[in-house]
Amino acid sequence: MTFLTRRSFLAGTASLSGLAVSGCVSGTAPLEPVPLSKDPAYLSMYAAMPAEDFPLPAIDLKKVPERFYRQQVDYRTQEKVGTLVVDTSRFHLYLVQEGGKAMRYGVGLGRAGFEWSGRARIARKAAWPKWTPPDEMIAREPELEKWSWRNGGMPPGLQNPLGARALYIFQGKKDTLYRLHGTAEYWTIGTAVSSGCVRLMNQDIIDLYGRVPVGSPIVVLS
Repeated sequence: MTFLTRRSFLAGTASLSGLAVSGCVSGTAPLEPVPLSKDPAYLSMYAAMPAEDFPLPAIDLKKVPERFYRQQVDYRTQEKVGTLVVDTSRFHLYLVQEGGKAMRYGVGLGRAGFEWSGRARIARKAAWPKWTPPDEMIAREPELEKWSWRNGGMPPGLQNPLGARALYIFQGKKDTLYRLHGTAEYWTIGTAVSSGCVRLMNQDIIDLYGRVPVGSPIVVLS
């Protein structure tokens, strides 16, 4: 008959205990969620656009908060389908869709004192537009006179403040002088640094331009 010493018994118990514990431990670490800035769908959405008249570089999504990426969201509103709603408190623009949905875009807005709000309509659209600063802006920044309407405006291009597309906001037949437009300075989305217009990433304004016909209503919330 074989007798177990106290030492061999404890050693065997410890060995069995180790096996039991190790059997309860997963061999793989939990997966970390992939940030949207690395999501293939968003990388494709904001990829370079070499076929444009002025080829657009890709957006560096790490410089844009995820809440400002283009996406379809639930959106309850009394506004009719096809209406554009700019929520200035959240720096979002919504294109109202059917079924309680909306396409949501991140936007940049005007500095304090230059905001505009109200109801209007999209009276005109332009791809790679010229930019002509209004006389009120030139009065504040005289160096912009070289781009005035008297001098033909600034030609289109990557440095043009209106970016790849512009949608012109009118009230009745009156031009409000405010625009929905693109910007190459995508890192400013979600901030108030422009002189009043609503700016989107160039890839987003191109998407919006294709969805919004002339005559569409727009509401800019104060």
